[in-house]
Amino acid sequence: MSIFEGLQHIVRVDEPLAPHNTLQMGGPAKYFAEPTTIEELRGIVLECDRQQIGIRLLGSGTNVLISDEGYDGMVIHLSSAEFSKVVVLQNGLCCSGGCKLAHFVSTAVREGFSGPENLVGIPGTVGGALHGNASANGGDMGQWTLSAEVLTRSGEIIKRSASEMNFGYRQSSLSELVILTATFSFESADPVELTKRMQKLWISKKSSSPDIASHCAFLFKDPGGVTAASLIEDAGLKQAQNGLLRLDRKNPNYLIASDGASSHDAVSMINEIKESVMKKLGVELEIGIEIW
Repeated sequence: MSIFEGLQHIVRVDEPLAPHNTLQMGGPAKYFAEPTTIEELRGIVLECDRQQIGIRLLGSGTNVLISDEGYDGMVIHLSSAEFSKVVVLQNGLCCSGGCKLAHFVSTAVREGFSGPENLVGIPGTVGGALHGNASANGGDMGQWTLSAEVLTRSGEIIKRSASEMNFGYRQSSLSELVILTATFSFESADPVELTKRMQKLWISKKSSSPDIASHCAFLFKDPGGVTAASLIEDAGLKQAQNGLLRLDRKNPNYLIASDGASSHDAVSMINEIKESVMKKLGVELEIGIEIW
């Protein structure tokens, strides 16, 4: 591991990745790093670029399906406090990319910032939510975003203004390796009323969430006008399973994995569901989970 000279304290070899994702699946990473500063993060990225080592960024692991063989490169996990900051501004928030989305939502509600309460109950980080333009109940990350500071795969730090970013349904133009920070602007509202709305939305969200808190992941994007869950059910796939994997009984757009489940089986199951919905209903589902 001499190629990461000076960074040995934050780089590990053959790190198991299953404990780092909600499905609890996947093999090891050849290299695994948890930098504590932006300088350390940039140092790792620059060395990987020089050595032509592939890099993947791992956030909270809520939307990723990792191969049984693992990843033959560097996996960077932004778990330190440096990448989890939230700063309250006059009319909004400045958040680090590794900040939990739940913290982003609760801080906005407490400060009387309207909009983020719509995202209550969605797992993951601010960076992941911004990259995929997370949306719910008429609100999405892109509509509040003023700017973002990103780190490229070549180690360059760039600031993107609102005019340089494009947001669509569950997607954005932010394709760089790391979203370091993002600044958001909101309309003001009564924190008490926002809290009440957030609580109602949370109850509704919980009623359609998996009956198992962990070992699960969201599979497909809603195609518009109808949910992927309803399409899966209409195609007669609500009881679908493959080995130690099955679909959630309340919301069949969630995959539930038992201990020892195979990523290979999960990919096969996802493809079979996609093909069956297309064949029976004529609708092409777009995969929403990131497959490594």
